[in-house]
Amino acid sequence: MESLERYFPFWPRLSTALQNRLQSAARERHFAKSEPIRGGEDGCLGLLLVKFGQLRVFTVSAEGKELTLYRLLPGDLCLFSASCILPGIRFDVLLSAEQDTTVLQIPAQVYRSLMQESAAVANYTSELMAAHFSDVMWLMDQILNQKLDSRLAALLLEESELISSDTLTVTHEQLANHLGSPRETITRMLRYFQNEGLVRLGRGKMVLTGRRQLLILAQNSRR
Repeated sequence: MESLERYFPFWPRLSTALQNRLQSAARERHFAKSEPIRGGEDGCLGLLLVKFGQLRVFTVSAEGKELTLYRLLPGDLCLFSASCILPGIRFDVLLSAEQDTTVLQIPAQVYRSLMQESAAVANYTSELMAAHFSDVMWLMDQILNQKLDSRLAALLLEESELISSDTLTVTHEQLANHLGSPRETITRMLRYFQNEGLVRLGRGKMVLTGRRQLLILAQNSRR
């Protein structure tokens, strides 16, 4: 197991005993692309630290509509998978692997004890949670105040940047789930984009053909 020092900024401020406790508790896990990782109230997995791959953090409405809250890339830490360590916070989310993904899993009880014994860990956790909630609040503002065409353009650009290619293999259903919109609405919007020369649609893929126009359209929905 590689050292966790590179992943946690508070590492130098931990005692040797706490460093050893954290290091020895971490376990490597692998998830295949599209594999669900946590479902609702299925339990407290502990912290998940992404080594390789990509995780999607999302929620599902009572009607079954999905909405992506944010993504976790290599080096990112998921706190909501260990919400049981945060008193008074009940933020029910789901996780799935968007790519073949390797994570380091840290049991919730181990991390909780570190928070209780180290102010540096507690402060880091509070800052990380605040950043996640900021992401969620920004998303809510987008849903309430930005048009779907702007949000879709921003999502297409994000997908392109994640894979460093203008050719996307994402489905209309996947885009709809990211945005919390009906698939039919996304399909109509993509056809409009195609008519405007922004994308070229194909079977199982699409190509971004008007990146400059997409950037203009998405300017209020990019972070």
